[in-house]
Amino acid sequence: MQITGAVLEEVGRTSPFAESRPLAVGRLDLAAPEAGEVLVRIEAAGVCHSDLSVVDGNRARPVPMLLGHEAAGRVELLGPGVTDLRVGQRVVMTFLPRCGECAGCATAGRIPCGPGSASNSSGELLGGGRRLSRDGTPVHHHLGVSAFATHAVVDTRSVVVVDDDVPPAVAAVLGCAVLTGGGALLNAAPPEAGQDVMVIGLGGVGMAALLTAVALGTGAVVAVDAVAAKREQALELGAVQALSPDELAASGTTADVVVEAAGTVRAFEAAVAATAPGGRTVTVGLPHPDARASISPLALVAQAKTVIGSYLGSAVPSRDIPVLAQWWRDGRLPVEALVSARIGLDDVNHAMDELAAGRAVRQVIEL
Repeated sequence: MQITGAVLEEVGRTSPFAESRPLAVGRLDLAAPEAGEVLVRIEAAGVCHSDLSVVDGNRARPVPMLLGHEAAGRVELLGPGVTDLRVGQRVVMTFLPRCGECAGCATAGRIPCGPGSASNSSGELLGGGRRLSRDGTPVHHHLGVSAFATHAVVDTRSVVVVDDDVPPAVAAVLGCAVLTGGGALLNAAPPEAGQDVMVIGLGGVGMAALLTAVALGTGAVVAVDAVAAKREQALELGAVQALSPDELAASGTTADVVVEAAGTVRAFEAAVAATAPGGRTVTVGLPHPDARASISPLALVAQAKTVIGSYLGSAVPSRDIPVLAQWWRDGRLPVEALVSARIGLDDVNHAMDELAAGRAVRQVIEL
């Protein structure tokens, strides 16, 4: 079938992206789902910093690639052998499929799936190969999803069913921003009663971590970001204090659990410094692979600090997304607050500029 999607033509075009237009919106061919796969009609797709990282070259991916990895949609066609899904169900897409059989999958989310990571790196689906092409030339999948399009063929291990009462934009954001930011506190470094939480970097993932910290209610929640509007929003969402990075450094404020969600060396170093003695730093940001940070090993030892790396919130999507959806349903997790703009597919290059400038929390493409 023919679909419309946003394909990254080449990596590293200069900003503003609205002018250089690295993403070309046009027609592609999408093959039918194979065994263990489904065809999904995309309803909403979030624009994440991980998408920008492919556009600007911080994350190496093969091109041409149909971008987008945070989305929700309706199942339209089942591939051979698929019996655990039904046509018409709303599903959340997740960007790291889990095979369920490798050593990583045996860690209950702590370590990523090996085959899933390998297929993501090669631009293929978990079952192998590509279902996208353009003028006879294969187009790579982005993290097993390729959601900046009207339709996607995905492995069933890349989707989780949610009930119809979860709106498409909320469902989409659950699959990456909330799973990553919230999962950091639910799975990687759960705060104990009385413990304060600090979140550094208030993009979609960081703001989701803040919402989760407020929902857990173990102690005070402190927010840190360079953008004043994001600090103001954090206070509205339940943070008791919102600081700029310079204010954090000058104040000496600390917390028992510090979530680093900015994906920069400076943010990581600040997070470790702001971790209270005996506390935990959980880092979920994705800086450039060549980035290197400087921290004091002595401080880690003498102050008994722990640094934890957490990919996709150390989550098992099939386990955690239903929990997060129920929290939304119960009013504990106002996920709608993360959606800073609703845009069309043709606006995707401008959306990358908004991300790069730090103005956006989560822009959602409605299809």
